[in-house]
Amino acid sequence: MNSTGDLLDLPLREFLDVVAAEEPTPGGGSAAALAVAVSAGLSAMVARASPDWPEAGSAVAQAERLRKRAAPLAQRDAEAYEEALVTLRLPERVEPEVRDAAVGAALGRTAEVLLAIGEAGADAAWLAALVADRGTPERRGDAVAAAQLADAGARAAAALIAVNLTVRPGDERSVHAQELAATAGDAAREALRSIDAA
Repeated sequence: MNSTGDLLDLPLREFLDVVAAEEPTPGGGSAAALAVAVSAGLSAMVARASPDWPEAGSAVAQAERLRKRAAPLAQRDAEAYEEALVTLRLPERVEPEVRDAAVGAALGRTAEVLLAIGEAGADAAWLAALVADRGTPERRGDAVAAAQLADAGARAAAALIAVNLTVRPGDERSVHAQELAATAGDAAREALRSIDAA
């Protein structure tokens, strides 16, 4: 990936081509961040189309904040992972303690971005569940889709933390990421129940 650019400035077709290319970034974390941002956008759309819901304006504002929070994480994830890859390629002649510390720090920074994606995903999933329940019934399917996308983003972030970090059992970052994914999953199931209750 060209690190001087911003993924959010790419036309969608070009972004999809960049994701499909052989380069390692943008990868799963960037895709997860964009899934969460799209989820928030769908929630905003449904809330805007719900004039009979008194709190719709508040839901729109929350959705827009979430969208602005999640979308830039796509670029941040790509940059953090590129930095980690550079660190992983440090020459063997570098002292093992120095190399291990540098790799650990770089992978820790990727985990921070992924945790931010997971947090945004959990928040977006619960907002979507609320919108599915309270928003206009004609757009309920879009709100349910928003909850599913947010859930997928949170779960992807948790999986990437587990894969990218050499973690000891019970590592707090991995545990927190799994908790966020579980929270998002609960919200996605709640959103689905709104269809059954309709």
